[in-house]
Amino acid sequence: MAIHWEPLRPILTENQRFVLSSHVRPDADAIGSELGMAALLEGMGKAVCIVNPSALPANLLFLDPTQRIKKLNAGITPAEVVDNEVHIILDTSAWNQLTELGGLFKNSKGKKVLIDHHVSADDLGALEFKDTTAEATGALIFQLFRFFHAPIPPDAACALFCAIATDTGWFRFPSTTSDTLRMAGDLMDAGANPDLLFQHLYEEASLARTKLAGRVLSSVQVDCGGQLAYVTVTQKDLAETGAVAADTEDLVNGCLKIAGTKAAFIVIEQPTNSVKVSLRSRVGLNVAEIAERFGGGGHKQAAGAILPGPIPAAIAQVLTAMKTALPT
Repeated sequence: MAIHWEPLRPILTENQRFVLSSHVRPDADAIGSELGMAALLEGMGKAVCIVNPSALPANLLFLDPTQRIKKLNAGITPAEVVDNEVHIILDTSAWNQLTELGGLFKNSKGKKVLIDHHVSADDLGALEFKDTTAEATGALIFQLFRFFHAPIPPDAACALFCAIATDTGWFRFPSTTSDTLRMAGDLMDAGANPDLLFQHLYEEASLARTKLAGRVLSSVQVDCGGQLAYVTVTQKDLAETGAVAADTEDLVNGCLKIAGTKAAFIVIEQPTNSVKVSLRSRVGLNVAEIAERFGGGGHKQAAGAILPGPIPAAIAQVLTAMKTALPT
């Protein structure tokens, strides 16, 4: 689904001050898209700030060596966020993913733009540039560089490569196309080094994260004759291994390595006693629809939601929903 970018041209060319934001607990696609968009705008001579509801996770700090990405109320105030001509939201279409930042976006008098590829969506009251068939929001920013015939700086190439590579499972998910690989090649030509980026992303885990992964995956449960696998992370698990919440990223994908699995989920106990649930599936099961039942959303094969605790109650709800949805 090709995006018609022309309505965005006057917004980018006729305004000077921009703020970019993404979702809570930003991943590489969110961060990469923000940094790529910032590079495009700054190449046009614009003033850009980046502010998110959450701090940058430790494993993605390498993408922002100058620490330009701010957390709301920690380096940038609400007044500074609102005092911009254009506010662009990247990689989410959900109010609950913006938390306090969503209120600032909703009440801002500036122009509002949304660039996203997620299936689940709220009406954010913004001018939307959305392609749910795109493999990553970073791919849309790549397209935007091409639309403006703008060169991609090396730092932005690295950020966009990480955005696309991570959201495609390092080019192994079904969303990967020949065009995806051509984009990756163009980003390499612009300065992205896949070997170094893979090392940063996947080969620099802390000892605590490694211990957490071993502990969690050793207690994997299966259901539906082996078609469904799931794991649990408690606050006790985090405390006893020395891990942090960001260390749970991608643990759910370990469940899909079990032969015969068609779907998986992970439940992560939050400090508030609520439970974060991340859902994954292979082709044939739309987990975004399941997540939406619990007030969440995402992609057809990767989605999430926040449920009330305790953990056993949350697991029971998700199990029922997943069992009903799994193809027989």
